[in-house]
Amino acid sequence: MEAENHTDVSEFLLCGLSDDPDLQPLLFGLFLSMYLVTVLGNLLIILTVSSDAHLHTPMYFFLLNLSFVDICFTSSTIPKMLVNINTHSKDISYMGCLAQVYFFIMFGGLDNFLLTVMAYDWFMAICHPLHYTVIMNPLFCGLLVLMSWFIMFLVALVNVLLILRLTFSLETQIPHFFCELAQILQVACSDTLINNICLYLWAVLLGMFPVMGILYSYSKTVSSLMRMSSTSAKNKAFSTCGSHLCVVCLFYGTGLGVYLSSAVTPSSQSSAIASVMYSVVTPMLNPFIYSLRNQDVKGALGRLLRPAASCL
Repeated sequence: MEAENHTDVSEFLLCGLSDDPDLQPLLFGLFLSMYLVTVLGNLLIILTVSSDAHLHTPMYFFLLNLSFVDICFTSSTIPKMLVNINTHSKDISYMGCLAQVYFFIMFGGLDNFLLTVMAYDWFMAICHPLHYTVIMNPLFCGLLVLMSWFIMFLVALVNVLLILRLTFSLETQIPHFFCELAQILQVACSDTLINNICLYLWAVLLGMFPVMGILYSYSKTVSSLMRMSSTSAKNKAFSTCGSHLCVVCLFYGTGLGVYLSSAVTPSSQSSAIASVMYSVVTPMLNPFIYSLRNQDVKGALGRLLRPAASCL
């Protein structure tokens, strides 16, 4: 029998990464710097791709969308964390927590889909070059992105609606620096069987199949690249392909590490710290990976910054 009414909960308490007051200024400065680098770096990629006609191709169209999604992905969690550190508070409203869950699922899933679509784009460009321009036309590329948005909109909405049926005790503490779905299910007072079934179902459908698609695409792509006769073309293709592979390894590697660590030590601080890698560090590093390893982007950045430098 319930000892109290759990339906009137209006807020949760985010435990954050550390309770040590001496570490709070360091955490604030570190995450503020990482957030600013993420936003500015991805905005620079968006501006570069948008302003340079040489980059108006499917690959860079997907890169532009990935940069925009990375900004939104990081913005769904870090600003609230910075506010809480600055105000020495752990509170987050019930609706604010649901909003974090919704946007984190949606933009995290979009990252997943866009990385998969970019792998498919490379597969078509290298393995089927004669059909590439016909298949990867602007309409089809736009439909792929719109379909990704629509699917993740529905997935995030379903998960949030399922949370609404749960009850929580007053002053429920979430052992994380943001409202992560798995952590919320662990602190719920009511039965979460349906929620957990949906969580694992989405994880399999939206995680396993995209990863299998990426692995298949790149196995075929690398095999085709090895048969290329032109050394310069092969090196350029490997450089661009390597940029995407680095981002894929960062995103999926750190994400997998989070869930493996949470399975071994559930609800621990180590899980919260590990999740920083794929939710904060990876979006921050993406612009550097694509700009430093990709000759086309480096050239476009040079053309973009040259007029600004000449004005100084």
